[in-house]
Amino acid sequence: MTIIYGINNCDTVKKALQWLNINDIDIEFFDFKKQMLTEQLIKQFVDLSSWDKLINKRSTTFRNLPAEVKNNLTDDIAVKTVLAQPTLLKRPLLLHHKKLHLGFKETQYQEIFSS
Repeated sequence: MTIIYGINNCDTVKKALQWLNINDIDIEFFDFKKQMLTEQLIKQFVDLSSWDKLINKRSTTFRNLPAEVKNNLTDDIAVKTVLAQPTLLKRPLLLHHKKLHLGFKETQYQEIFSS
């Protein structure tokens, strides 16, 4: 099963979903705003990637975090913060064949789904 994680009103997520639809790729869409992330799911993301790649440090959500949180993103603090504010994660997150792909670029998706 291929799962795409994100929020429905994100332009990049919309582009990814449109590309997947045009290319007849069956996916499950997990909307951060409508479905609750779990600690287990976040830890799975970290196991497949890293906090440095997963956290969108250019986002307004990140910029509005208190300095003591931004400067002390241990695993425990990061998990709790993302559970409270899932829009901290880069979008979309694509889980395909037990690999996590961040963001959307058409060439990247062509490569992912050509194999």
